[in-house]
Amino acid sequence: MATRGERRHVVTFEQPGPPVSDGEGGYTETWTPLSPPLWYVSIRPATAKEAAMLGTLITHVSSIVEGDYHPGVTIESRMVLDGEIYQVTSVIDVELRHQRMQLVVDRQS
Repeated sequence: MATRGERRHVVTFEQPGPPVSDGEGGYTETWTPLSPPLWYVSIRPATAKEAAMLGTLITHVSSIVEGDYHPGVTIESRMVLDGEIYQVTSVIDVELRHQRMQLVVDRQS
């Protein structure tokens, strides 16, 4: 598990918001930042073995994200880092103590 000093990345976690009409009979997906929106995490590439152990099939560029526990982060969430979007595919509450979390995220094209 990464130490606080290794959490060099500042990310934003977002949840799906209500759909917004596009004016042509369809809808546009919206995203709402979680509160607090900014989070310090460490990010590293996932190995195939790690992803398998976490119950995630690697189909994209997967990464392991570690940081303080955030109660709003779920597999419905996405993470934004420097304008890049990552879908959260796995959330683990390390030691089930609501203090640390470990995520598997896939970079979206």
